[in-house]
Amino acid sequence: MEKKTTKSFIWLGILLLGTIWILTQRSNQTPYTSINGLVFGTIYNITYQHEDDLKDEIEAELKKFDGSLSPFNDTSVISRVNRNEDIVTDPFFQTCFNRSMEVSAETKGAFDITVAPLANAWGFGFKKGAFPDSAMIDSLLQITGYQKVKLENGKVIKSDPRVMLSCSAVAKGYAVDVVARYLDSKGIKNYMVDIGGELVLKGHNPKGDLWRIGINKPVDDSLSVNQELQTTLQLTDAGIATSGNYRNFYYKDGKKYAHTIDPRTGYPVQHNILSATVIAKDCMTADALATAFMVMGLKEAEAYANSNPDIDAYFIYSDDKGNLKTYYTKDMERYIIR
Repeated sequence: MEKKTTKSFIWLGILLLGTIWILTQRSNQTPYTSINGLVFGTIYNITYQHEDDLKDEIEAELKKFDGSLSPFNDTSVISRVNRNEDIVTDPFFQTCFNRSMEVSAETKGAFDITVAPLANAWGFGFKKGAFPDSAMIDSLLQITGYQKVKLENGKVIKSDPRVMLSCSAVAKGYAVDVVARYLDSKGIKNYMVDIGGELVLKGHNPKGDLWRIGINKPVDDSLSVNQELQTTLQLTDAGIATSGNYRNFYYKDGKKYAHTIDPRTGYPVQHNILSATVIAKDCMTADALATAFMVMGLKEAEAYANSNPDIDAYFIYSDDKGNLKTYYTKDMERYIIR
């Protein structure tokens, strides 16, 4: 009887090993597919290990997302909210709104989706404005602030009907998460989703290694032609986003005005941070915090990043002599390969 039991265990072990080998071989033989296109005025690149071309399904998901959160789409949920229409918002909007409110509170207003009127006034929003004077800024600050808006039973409640919302500082990151969740639902274990430089990485790349992501040198580059790298990261199972003032800016009377607006002052930031890269569990959080760090400035951003163990951050800044310098959190070092 004992011999039969032993033989049964041996055969069971062989069967399990054989099954694992077959699954491993099948996984190794499954090809990687790469797709790309245009969305939200930028380029997306997605690489995943799966037999099927999922481009149509992914773009259908992104189209639904655009119909919720794009301020450039007149029929989107956020556009209707900004027109004060009486509507119940959809899950995309609600998830984005609720997480944005949390980040706003956590960063003491450095991140704020009610900054839209100020961004428009400075010429960086979804409506082009003239160069504002101090009186206009003071007026717009009266209708800016995340405390002036809330969500009740799916409806947006404003303290002033002139309050306007824009999720441009977080929507790309959230869209990356949406695509990643779709790939997860298909059982895909290895992928990279990149929308305009905001990414979610999972599993391994086609070579079987961790994914490699470059951080660009923050050189004034409004045409996005410079691809010189400051450093390269190697990582997986994370969201990553970078915010910088070196691509969206203009000069007036010899002074540079960057697209990052401080919601607390109403003016474009003048800090020495040139770019902030954040690694987090999801891309929406990484995207929002990268923007918040650009608003905070180096000292405040360092303190926040070092006190939050769920994130890592890499800052590129200029010193008093205009030289490029870097600062990164302790755990960020494990990702840096050059």
